[in-house]
Amino acid sequence: MFPATARAVDPRGDSGKVRRHHLDQSVINKAIKRAVKLLGMDKRVSAHTFRQSFATHLLKRGTDIRTIQALLGHKDVETTMIYTHVLKQGAQGVSSPLDDLL
Repeated sequence: MFPATARAVDPRGDSGKVRRHHLDQSVINKAIKRAVKLLGMDKRVSAHTFRQSFATHLLKRGTDIRTIQALLGHKDVETTMIYTHVLKQGAQGVSSPLDDLL
């Protein structure tokens, strides 16, 4: 999803093939931190913040917990269940599919 700007020799194997690798996670986090600073926000934000936000929004929309588990790559559903306590909405937080039509 985030290709590196330069190509490099594939370090795996002896093929000597030149490939485009992905950016290191630290490069993305540094770019996010710069953007947050430029916006004047006084919050700690990282790529993981977006991951948590994604999971929370899926739950709010009624996506089942097993689907979210698969999307996030969690091996144990208990790890994914952490996001359910963040909502603290109970039955009032469940929206009708008809609400999406408006």
